Amino acid sequence: MTAFWNALSGKIADRLAAISVHALVFWLGGLIAWIHHDRREVSALLTRLEQQGVPAQMLVIFTVLFAVAASGIVVAHLVTPCLRLLEGYWPSFAAPVRHRLAAWYAGRAAHEATAWQQAYAQVRAPGNPDAADQATYARLEQHRRRRPSSAAYFMPTPIGNILRAAERRPVDKYGLDTVALWPRLWLLLPEDTRHELTSARASLDNSVSTAIWGLVFCAFAPLTPLTVLIGLVTTTSAVGVVIPARAQHFGNLIEAAYDLHHIALYRQVRWPLPENPQDQRVQGEQLTAYLWRGSDDVQPTFTEPPP
Repeated sequence: MTAFWNALSGKIADRLAAISVHALVFWLGGLIAWIHHDRREVSALLTRLEQQGVPAQMLVIFTVLFAVAASGIVVAHLVTPCLRLLEGYWPSFAAPVRHRLAAWYAGRAAHEATAWQQAYAQVRAPGNPDAADQATYARLEQHRRRRPSSAAYFMPTPIGNILRAAERRPVDKYGLDTVALWPRLWLLLPEDTRHELTSARASLDNSVSTAIWGLVFCAFAPLTPLTVLIGLVTTTSAVGVVIPARAQHFGNLIEAAYDLHHIALYRQVRWPLPENPQDQRVQGEQLTAYLWRGSDDVQPTFTEPPP
């Protein structure tokens, strides 16, 4: 999935524009910190630059623009590895911590499962449930949507659990492996659906990029300690609020794509359509195995190709 979304990162011009904006804001913040630290030195540097000829001034301008663009490209290449770390895909030496945190989140989900069942019974009971019961159920249902359905698939971070839950929902509902079949489904999606998915993924990547820039902004601490506060607040807000929200939106769109268009997979490969929800899970698992590994079985019999 990582390689797939890297290949669909959007239009090159738009991508470079987003990279340049983040980098420009970062370096402007560093310039402000430098001015706050030593205004005379900055003023003297600008005075010397004004005294140079036009070629020297142009060279300085192009050098600054190149440095801004280069730093933006470097950070853009760090987005995917950082997102993987935020999801909980850590090196092997961190496996004990990873397993312990994943088990803690799974235990917390199991504890809330009882509360969710009670809240579900309250809001579905005859009569009108009060506002407190509805609010409790809505909160627990939201938590439930952000977690995988099985303890075996829990990740050690909230962001990882949100994206893993989105990957597992088509498997739970239709028996279709989300990761294995996604490139095939992508080719069958309407253009507007693909645009929405690409935009949501770009928005998620931009929020990760913001977290990286906020962390790097702390490097200006020798100029003013205020940069540490700004950088940490930016990174904490992005990791704690913005990235989970955008990951949830992105995951919902992936689920919606399978909900609305997974039948196109069956028709395009001439696989018999499921007859009921139970049959759909069985057929979905068989279709996944067929598209992933192939088959030499005589069943099922292919249907007529779509017009």
